[in-house]
Amino acid sequence: MKHTRVFSGKDNLVDLIEENYNLLPVLSRFNVPLGFQNKRIDEVCRENNIDTDVFLFIVNFILSGKLDADKLASVSPLAIVDFLHNSHDYFLKYKFPHIRVNLLTALDDCHNDINPAIISFFDSYIEEVKKHFSYEEKTVFPYIRTLMAEKSCDYSIAEFRRNHDEIGDKLTELKNIILRFYTTSMPNRMYDVLVDLYNAEEDLDCHNDIENHILIPLVAMIEKKNVGQ
Repeated sequence: MKHTRVFSGKDNLVDLIEENYNLLPVLSRFNVPLGFQNKRIDEVCRENNIDTDVFLFIVNFILSGKLDADKLASVSPLAIVDFLHNSHDYFLKYKFPHIRVNLLTALDDCHNDINPAIISFFDSYIEEVKKHFSYEEKTVFPYIRTLMAEKSCDYSIAEFRRNHDEIGDKLTELKNIILRFYTTSMPNRMYDVLVDLYNAEEDLDCHNDIENHILIPLVAMIEKKNVGQ
């Protein structure tokens, strides 16, 4: 369920979390340290060198599912790139290794014939994600930095838009295989894994939405402006 409240810099950061605790991983990707006491959002952002406008733009987009088109032009594409880069690190260095450990723990010995196939399926998915993220890290993000430095580059964000595939489908398939067909004597452990998979699926969808609805239109706007100059 999407929320309708729009947060501003004057709101308390704790109130933001109370509105939707699923924003906690988002805060970690902005490198917001714990222990923010009763501080306002703009205070926490200022103390940690976080672009307040970008922070509010992203969290309000996640909460409402709606984009404030009037404010898009004022958003820093470099700050968006930094956030997405941190998101890549979060998924590859924390979230997916965490899920893999939990998955290994939840596998039942009575399924030793199919357990290796499940792990192999998960690992092959991670390789797909790495390939997807690598393209963005090595091609898309450097292009945006070059664009903002007003240097020429033989690339455009339209190419990224054409080749930007979804990366959650295989994760959905694994989730459904476990949910529908995997019997176990340790249901609590596997239910925990399923919660992780659902959360990761939703988080990846949100990640893609930020790229599709914020980053790509923003960079296309800058490209169009540069052509007109």
